[in-house]
Amino acid sequence: MTAIAPYALKPVEGGDSPTSDSYQWIKFRAFDLTLEHLERQGLDGDTIPAATLHDHIAGAIALAAAGNGTALNQRERSALIDDVVNEIRGFGPLQPLLCNSDVDDIVVNGPNSVYIERFGNLEEVAVRFRDAAHLMNIIQRIVSPIGRRVDEATPYVDGRLPDGSRVNVIIPPVALEGPILSIRKFKPIPLSGQDLLRNGSLTAEMLTYLSAAVAGKKNLLICGGTGTGKTTLLNVLSSYVGVKERIVTIEDAAELRLQSAHVVRLETRPATSDGANEVSARDLMRNALRMRPDRIILGEVRSSEAIEMLQAMGTGHDGSMATIHANGTRDALERLEMLVGLHGFSADLGAVRRFIAGAVDIVVHVVRKPDTGRSIATVSEVTGAENGIYMLRDVFSRDVDLARRKGVA
Repeated sequence: MTAIAPYALKPVEGGDSPTSDSYQWIKFRAFDLTLEHLERQGLDGDTIPAATLHDHIAGAIALAAAGNGTALNQRERSALIDDVVNEIRGFGPLQPLLCNSDVDDIVVNGPNSVYIERFGNLEEVAVRFRDAAHLMNIIQRIVSPIGRRVDEATPYVDGRLPDGSRVNVIIPPVALEGPILSIRKFKPIPLSGQDLLRNGSLTAEMLTYLSAAVAGKKNLLICGGTGTGKTTLLNVLSSYVGVKERIVTIEDAAELRLQSAHVVRLETRPATSDGANEVSARDLMRNALRMRPDRIILGEVRSSEAIEMLQAMGTGHDGSMATIHANGTRDALERLEMLVGLHGFSADLGAVRRFIAGAVDIVVHVVRKPDTGRSIATVSEVTGAENGIYMLRDVFSRDVDLARRKGVA
C-alpha cells in the first residue's frame, strides 16, 4: 500500500502530491460514491448537516482507498474529506485558494495548470481538475448564480463572486488549449494609505500630495498596465473624500470599495445573446449626471464614456477620478484623445487636447516591477495644452528620485 500526500498550497515539485493520479483517483471515486449514496437516500448534499455529509464522505473514501490499495492516515483522510466537500458544496479545487488570504489572484490555464499570485509573485501550485469537463462544471457553478452564461455562443464572460471577487472566463473555441479562468480576489479589509507606505508602493511625500489633491477636489486619472494596482490606489485615495460628499461610481464589474459614507454604485450590463438590453458605461455616465453627484468615479475608461467623463470633470464635478490602461502619464492623455476621437467628438487635435487638459488636473502612473512590486512611478500635473502639446509637470518621478539618491542625476 502507498501513502499519499494531502492537498497543500505549495509549488508543484517532485514526489507524490495532491496532483498525483492516486490522490485524484481516490478523491473523485469518493465523490462519485458519495453522490450515488446521497441520491439513493434522497438527500441533498447542499442542505444536509455538515457532520452527516462528512460521515457519508468518510465511508466513501474508505471504500475508494481500499479499491485503490492505498493506506491513509487520519490527516490524509481529513484532507480528502475537505476536498470532496469542496466538490459538492464549493468551487472544487479552487476553494482552498479562494479561502487563503495570502492569495490575490488565481489563474487557471486548462485543467492541469493553475497559478496563483501571492506576495507579488506568480507561482504554479499543486492543484488540478479531473479534466476539461470538470473545470467547465466549476466554471458554470461560478457564473450561474451571478446570472451569466458561458457556452460556445457566448465564449467569454466577466462577473463577480458573491464576496466581490472579479471573475473572467474564456472557453473553447476561442481558448485553444481548454477553458481559462481568472479570479482577482476581493480583500475584506481595504488597504489604507499607511499600508501602501509600508509596502513601498508610494512615499510619504506622494501620499501627502495625493491626499491633499483629493481633498482639494482635483480631477485625477490613474494609469498603468493590467494588475498594477490602479483600482487599489483609487480605493485608497477615495478615503480622503469629504464625508458629506455624494459619490457615484460606474464600473463594468464592481470592484471599488470606496471608504465614504454616501456612495451610489452603478454597474454596466452586457448585452444578451441576441444583442439586446445592454447598459453601457456611457449610458450610466449620462444617468449619473442627473443624480446630483459631487464626484463621479469611473472604474475604467475604455470607450465612448470618455467624452461624458471629461465633460463632467470640466463642468462642475470637481474631484472626479478614473483609471485607464496606459504606459505613462502622457500616454494616458493620448489614449483619451483616441477614445474621444473614435466616438464622435468632432474637433481639431488642438481643441481636443485643450478639452482634455482643461478636465484632467493630475495623472498618476502606477507600475509593477518584479523586485519592488506595485508602485507609483510618476505623478504629473497637467498645466494646459499649448500649440497642440500637453504641458505636464512631473511632481514625483521614482526613477529620477532614485537616480538623484545614487548621484546619477
